[in-house]
Amino acid sequence: MPPRRPDPRGRESVTAVLAALDAGADPDADALKIAVRHLLQLLATRHPGHALEVRVPPVAAVQCLAGPRHTRGTPPNVVETDPVTWVRLAAGRLSWASAIGSAVVQASGPRADLAAYLPLVG
Repeated sequence: MPPRRPDPRGRESVTAVLAALDAGADPDADALKIAVRHLLQLLATRHPGHALEVRVPPVAAVQCLAGPRHTRGTPPNVVETDPVTWVRLAAGRLSWASAIGSAVVQASGPRADLAAYLPLVG
């Protein structure tokens, strides 16, 4: 299956979601989905590979980082979080250490550490 085409609304959706979060409001659901997909695509494009699966249910998941390719069953290296936390991490509004420490991110496997790859946008 070919990769999904980038949504041209990706950047503006990230901006809209961050503005809503900064204002203490819930972000628009469609903007949040677009922002999550956009940021996951950035991660996979900048750090290609199949060693780590990053899941943001129910929106999307990507494989990234160089290393052994996973083909069957549960991947050995998985990061999973909710959509708002992913946007905050990818935008540098939440540190990897804080996210892990507060258990808003679940990371398993020896390559399940995104600290060196985040933030994706400033």
